Amino acid sequence: MHYPPHDAPSSGVEKLIGFRPDLSNPDGSTRVTLDLGPQHLNVSGVLHGGLHTMLLDVAAGFACARHCAMSGAFVPMLTLSLTTDYINAVREGSVVATGRVTGGGYKILYAEAQLQDATGKLLSRATGVFKRAKI
Repeated sequence: MHYPPHDAPSSGVEKLIGFRPDLSNPDGSTRVTLDLGPQHLNVSGVLHGGLHTMLLDVAAGFACARHCAMSGAFVPMLTLSLTTDYINAVREGSVVATGRVTGGGYKILYAEAQLQDATGKLLSRATGVFKRAKI
């Protein structure tokens, strides 16, 4: 299946945190990139776990939105559940979350995401259930 590029709608959290979504991959997967700064680190000096989860959630949710949209308008999604596994820490550089749909139907979709550092080292991963939002 081939997906056209989509423009991710801008959000307050995107502006606050500073991540950059990329919804252009023709396979429907999405990428969310964050250049780490001191504001992203916890008291141990590594990327805060909540930001791991947020980036994974955004990447997986955008993949679901693209899947629902196909060649049409962007479809907002709601996260019903998200399970995160933390694997490695990162202190500096860039991180990239990649999300993809793994199954589902019209209203409910299943997705997974991985967060990696600039060298490709796996930092965390998540699986989630997402629902088409009523707008």
